Amino acid sequence: MNRRTLAGDRRRRKMMTALWVFLISVAVIVLIYREMTAVLYILATLGVTALLLVVAMTDLAHVGERSDQSSPTNEA
Repeated sequence: MNRRTLAGDRRRRKMMTALWVFLISVAVIVLIYREMTAVLYILATLGVTALLLVVAMTDLAHVGERSDQSSPTNEA
């Protein structure tokens, strides 16, 4: 791929990330304004659960690779 395409892809990803952050921020502000903290608590719990699942799956994906490699030992 040439540089122009890679730079365009990066810019597009950054814009999409900024858009998601903006939309989520607006949703949280609206929920706080309408005093719907119960919904915020539920969304926060689901968000933390999803994050923990992603981290758990990421660690499990590399367990086999780590156990196959022999660790260096200090035999002085």
